[in-house]
Parts: sequence; structure tokens; C-alpha cells
Amino acid sequence: MGWHPDCVAWLCARTIRPVAGLDFSDDGVLVKALAARDPDAFAHLLDRYHAPLMRLALQYVPSRAVADEVLQETWLAVIDGIDRFEQRSSLKTWLYRILVNIARSHGVKENRSIPFAATAVLEEEPAVDPHRFRRGLRARGAWKRPPHPWSEPEQRALDAETLEFIFSVVERLPPDHREVITMRDLLGWSAVEVCDMLEVTDANQRVLLHRARSKVRASLERHYDDGRAS
Repeated sequence: MGWHPDCVAWLCARTIRPVAGLDFSDDGVLVKALAARDPDAFAHLLDRYHAPLMRLALQYVPSRAVADEVLQETWLAVIDGIDRFEQRSSLKTWLYRILVNIARSHGVKENRSIPFAATAVLEEEPAVDPHRFRRGLRARGAWKRPPHPWSEPEQRALDAETLEFIFSVVERLPPDHREVITMRDLLGWSAVEVCDMLEVTDANQRVLLHRARSKVRASLERHYDDGRAS
């Protein structure tokens, strides 16, 4: 990937000599070092966040080439805006918010994404087909057609083909579902971080995550059922 000259300049030009032994795991220390244009601080930021930012960008845009553009714009926005960062949110949240705003803009241009709509969770959409449950007072809620057990689930979860299939399913989810499951399950964010990032309530976040996970789970079930049938 060819880096923008401003990014290269920050990595190469020693505007202020880095202080050895700084603990960049402390956001306060890292922000001060970034504001001082410490190239080691920026290198630390790249090492820490570039890969997960790329993974998130790919949920909004159609190709890695466009995702590269999104990442470059994100890092340039960080360089330009670090002096104005007031630390009202975490550095991580600020950084991802920049990325998401830029990625959404590119996604709309590429017809890959639409703006996040919190009202989407209000639509009536069962997470599991109601016909798979029994009816009647005594059996209500019990499985009539339960999911098939998967052999060696832990191994299946680690299987490269399965992971590739999961990623392909996630990419086809509605944008709001895709955002939440990517942040929670692929990037390991907490519910609080996702709510802060997307500015949604905890209830909305939980509904979106449940529906996204249900769709992925149902797709996996169909995938393995088809494998048994063949």
C-alpha cells in the first residue's frame, strides 16, 4: 500500500525526539505523544489498530482497494485532528468513529452501505422461524424442529472454511446488523463500547446483535444441512 506523504512524514520526521520508555498502552500518554508528532506513537497506533480498522472498513465498501482509501483518509484525519481531541471519549472510540464516518460515505458512493438506522430494530422480524416451535399451552416455546447438533463444534469454529463462510454471511447482513456483529463478535468490543460508538441504546444493540447472530447461525445450519444431503 502506498502511504500518503503526510503519514510518511509523521513516521519519518522527528519533529520532537521520542522519549524512550513511554507506556503507549496508556491512552493519556499516547494522545500526548501523538499531539507531539512522535513517530513511535503513530507507529504504535498503526500496529494496534490498522488490521481491525481494515476489517471494519471492509464491511462498508466493496473492495480492499477502496478500504485502503478509507484507511488513508482515516489516518490523515487522525493526524489533522489529534490536537483537537478532547478525550471526552476513549481514543479507540474516537478513532473508530472517524473510520466509520469515512467508510459510510465511501460505502454510499459505492452502493455498498446505507446510513445506520436505529429505528430498524423496531421492525417486526423474528430471529427464528416461528414454525420451528410447538404451539399450545403445554408445549409453547418448545422446539418442534430443533437445530441439528454439529459434531466437534469447537473444531468447526476454528475451521478456515467455516470462518470464511461466516465472514461471507456477515457481509450480506443488513448494514445495522453487520455493524453490531462485526464490532461485538469479530472485533471483540463490549456492549458499552458499541452503544457509545453507534450512539444506540443498549436495548437496540442487544436486539440487533441477537438478530445478526441468529441469521448467521441459521445460515450455518443450512450450510451444514446441505452438506449432509449431498
